[in-house]
Amino acid sequence: MSDAFPGFSEREIALGDVTIFARIGGEGPPLVLLHGYPESHLMWRHVAPKLAEHFTVVAPDLRGYGRSSAPASHLGEGYAKRVMGADIIALMRALGHERFAVAGHDRGGRVAYRLALDHPERITKVAVLDIVPTGDMWRGMDASRAMGVYHWMFLAQPEPLPEILISGAPREYVDLKLASWTAAKSLACFGDDALESYRAAFADPARIHAMCEDYRAGATLDRAADDTDFAAGNKIVPPLLALWGDVGIPASGTNPLEVWRRWANDVRGEGVPSGHFLPEEAPEPTLRALLDFFV
Repeated sequence: MSDAFPGFSEREIALGDVTIFARIGGEGPPLVLLHGYPESHLMWRHVAPKLAEHFTVVAPDLRGYGRSSAPASHLGEGYAKRVMGADIIALMRALGHERFAVAGHDRGGRVAYRLALDHPERITKVAVLDIVPTGDMWRGMDASRAMGVYHWMFLAQPEPLPEILISGAPREYVDLKLASWTAAKSLACFGDDALESYRAAFADPARIHAMCEDYRAGATLDRAADDTDFAAGNKIVPPLLALWGDVGIPASGTNPLEVWRRWANDVRGEGVPSGHFLPEEAPEPTLRALLDFFV
């Protein structure tokens, strides 16, 4: 989908146990765009070219997703957000950037705020799209929330249960998940090319396993890291922007700004007329909000 990222180059960079694929374009201060589940960097295709008019945009695939490699892991240890964040630090250093801004959606948002907690000296600003912190999600897991985000528990089950079940109908599974999280309950916002790319990942058993490992880490290692930081009173130092879909999951609970203000010193944010996939369902208001914050 090179046409969706005009003027961007493609890189594959070996970083220890993983090779990270990224598209890079534009000039100016570095800005990293991190995707979520069950997608890839392609989810940024509607906003990345405009952001590249102001920034050097780096849009990687997280380990286990898209065109990046999927290292072996068995208890989530290879897919903890601290590990994924270390990939991004190493990637940006390889590209010549010691400090950078970062925006992350969904799982990428969890990597983004973990980066801001662990490496505040490297992160200039951080934006999180349609999430609240992992620890808060688990602490608020009542019956209603559990029904809405059942995949958190399902994907975190010990292997190979979720891998077997997803592999039985991978296309149907990913189509159902994508459509169910949009405001329109439709696949229309994704477009044929991006949708086929997202589906292709679910034809690969190694990537299905990697995505399950991502959620196993979320239920254990990521949750523990958040709980440790929260108990210690550690705060996100860089300015933080929280965006959420008006009919997304965070909007159904406590006001996301109230949640993030318990975690960060400098917080702003707003709802976007969208479901979960803000950059694809509502690219224009998402782009405006990101530009207002990062420029």
